[in-house]
Amino acid sequence: MDAKSPHIKNRDTPQWGLYQRNMFWKYNEGELPPFNTHPDVLERLASRKLSQNGYLYASSNAGLSHTHLANRQAFFRHKLVPRQLIDTNERSTRTKLFDNNGKWEVSAPFGIAPVGINKIYHDRGELAVAKAAGELGLVYSLSTAGSYPIEEVGAANDEGRANRFEVNKNLDVEGDGDGGNENSQKVPEAPRFFQLYMPHDDELTLNLLKRAHESGFEACILTTDTAQLGWRHDDVATSNYAFYRGIGGELGFTDPVFQKRMREAGVDAAKDPVRAATMWIDTIWHGRAWSWEKAVWAREKWQEIAGKDKPFLIKGIQSVNDAKKAADLGFEGVVVSNHAGRQVDGAVGSLDALESIVKAVGERKGFTVMFDSGVRGAADVMKALALGAKFVFIGRLWIWGLAIMGEEGVRHVLRSLLADFDILMNVMGVRSVEEIDGSLLESGPRVYGLLNEKSKL
Repeated sequence: MDAKSPHIKNRDTPQWGLYQRNMFWKYNEGELPPFNTHPDVLERLASRKLSQNGYLYASSNAGLSHTHLANRQAFFRHKLVPRQLIDTNERSTRTKLFDNNGKWEVSAPFGIAPVGINKIYHDRGELAVAKAAGELGLVYSLSTAGSYPIEEVGAANDEGRANRFEVNKNLDVEGDGDGGNENSQKVPEAPRFFQLYMPHDDELTLNLLKRAHESGFEACILTTDTAQLGWRHDDVATSNYAFYRGIGGELGFTDPVFQKRMREAGVDAAKDPVRAATMWIDTIWHGRAWSWEKAVWAREKWQEIAGKDKPFLIKGIQSVNDAKKAADLGFEGVVVSNHAGRQVDGAVGSLDALESIVKAVGERKGFTVMFDSGVRGAADVMKALALGAKFVFIGRLWIWGLAIMGEEGVRHVLRSLLADFDILMNVMGVRSVEEIDGSLLESGPRVYGLLNEKSKL
């Protein structure tokens, strides 16, 4: 990787692939990279750092993990077909989100999935993840089940954004005589999303949306597949529910409406965090199903608060009919997801669902299909994009990085994924994200035999 290549200056984001060169060069400085980012190694390293409960919560799947296995099997049946002798020297990983005349541009077509209670993986939890995402120009998504207040997470993301040019200087052209800053200053300021678990308390829902908007979150994602947790054997067997142990309720404890609810119930979070956190999560994952009418209400309220130009998406969609209904009702998009196999055992692989959903609604104007579940690396991201997803969310990979080394661990995982994707575009013969389509795939038939190997990611 030539760090003096004149082509780097002509790219519209840093040449993320230079991170590979930097890692190779560490040997000459008497160092080695922070840790191996192979997903299996990441999980193993994280398991050594985490408590049993922390590790089980991150790794558990619903039932027999068959949905989780289906996610990986779906990726395996699609093969990438590289193209040769295409000038990719000035390729671009920059990605436009939604149909808004390029208002939102991000460093790459993937970002941070909303994941709850990050504090069980590292003390700085969501703050570390939000900051690292901001530094790299990647979308950050905060879960309603987050373990830090909305306002603090927004501020951490802003801190990362403000530092994004300085952090990426080591990806600049060497010896170009311009101070070495030009390419690093092409890192975009990525938006941040708020993921809503809708309480059965409308006043609280409205205040959560208000706090998110006032803290700079620019899109809302309503997760509909988690009215309550799926049956996860390991978590049940170890009574592994952090909130019922008084851990992770800070996002709720700092909400004025929920504070009022605690006073009405005679609950003091400082004196009885277990009761308070239990009350909070029982308001969020409450076991009560919602309706399409209520989802439409939530979208209307979000856009009354944040503005008509602020997207509202439904996450957890696996059914073509549900995707069509979301489009018909005016939602700005869906996230095709099976919650990484954590909610329904024996369900369709998320990538298989994506393929069907894109065929049904992928061409709807103003409707964006995003994806998550089962992603292990850049090749998986490219496969999802080739099947029609416009954006891909990443979960467990950065969770393991957070557990291993906190903020620096998240940063290393994300930088490595950016480098992996940049290099993959180079060796695949792809010059821009817009060029990624079905012509890059050779796909086999759907096969529903059981895989022998259990893949955690």
